[in-house]
Amino acid sequence: MTSKSTTLIHTALMSAMICIFAPISIPIPISPVALTLGTFAMYLTAYVLPPKQALSAIGIYLLLGAIGLPVFSGYLGGISRFAAPGGGYLVGFLLLTTLSSVCIHRFPTKPLIQLCGMFLATLMTYCLGTAWMAYLTHTSFWQSLPMGALVFLPLDIIKMLIACFLGNRLRQYLAK
Repeated sequence: MTSKSTTLIHTALMSAMICIFAPISIPIPISPVALTLGTFAMYLTAYVLPPKQALSAIGIYLLLGAIGLPVFSGYLGGISRFAAPGGGYLVGFLLLTTLSSVCIHRFPTKPLIQLCGMFLATLMTYCLGTAWMAYLTHTSFWQSLPMGALVFLPLDIIKMLIACFLGNRLRQYLAK
């Protein structure tokens, strides 16, 4: 198989993995946005795919959801999800996956730097998502921060640690 074919297959598989993991969600009583496994799949995507392909994979996921396939949190889909309180996070996922992939591929043997890159990309996603949520709920950014970011942080850190452990091993396996 050619390198181009392998890249396309990996991109499609990672996009499919995001579509499978992202709808799995746990509603949080204090937030209009649910906790999902989608970010874990996005962190793994950042390990498996170089930045351009990671961006493509998340773009495919967002496009499939926008046209109505139930791939977003809670098995929902449709363009209206981008106008909902979680819409800022959906757009932020483009940053999350791409910036994480840039950091991971720039420092392939430095897991601590990879984790820092994923953490910073996650904070950027939180900022975008929280700002959008604040706008829709007519609250300030600071009032929305606890329900829009802080509630997710502990589990997202655990997801990053697991993704770092599995992602580096997965990259080694795929390189063979």
